[in-house]
Amino acid sequence: MNEAHVHMVVNHFPIIGTILGAGILIAGIVIKNNTIKNTSYCLFIVAAIFAAISMATGEGAEEMVEDLPSVGHKIIHEHEEMAEKLAIVLYLLGVISLVGLYMNIKNRSKANLVSFLAATVAVVGMFLAKETGTTGGEIRHTEIRANATTQVGAEQTGGEQGGEDDDD
Repeated sequence: MNEAHVHMVVNHFPIIGTILGAGILIAGIVIKNNTIKNTSYCLFIVAAIFAAISMATGEGAEEMVEDLPSVGHKIIHEHEEMAEKLAIVLYLLGVISLVGLYMNIKNRSKANLVSFLAATVAVVGMFLAKETGTTGGEIRHTEIRANATTQVGAEQTGGEQGGEDDDD
């Protein structure tokens, strides 16, 4: 298994873990249940670990696809920049989650403050996760790129015009 394969296997969990963790944390805050909050903290910690693995394997994945015809350096660079921002947010969220777990286990009075801080950082993480996932998907899925409709439209128009010219 090469770095590109490892990257493809692990890169989805930071995104999914952040989204699920945020939902679970918000539910735990609403119903005031520390066990549910702790579950979200564990998800955030695992998401941070998987983010570190994704970052460690991203360069190897880049080396394998950067020279493919449909992949350019610009699109990889955009993904890399977004992934670095997401990783920083997820590392911070992982640390906050460790603190939240500790404070919930020790029944500290400031545990609720930590859960609101984690929820805020998780919302930022969800936005960055969406952007990172989209830019990563655009590397190999040309159909989701911003210019995909114009490329498909131009190809269809060119094909239709050729057919119309033959009829005249």
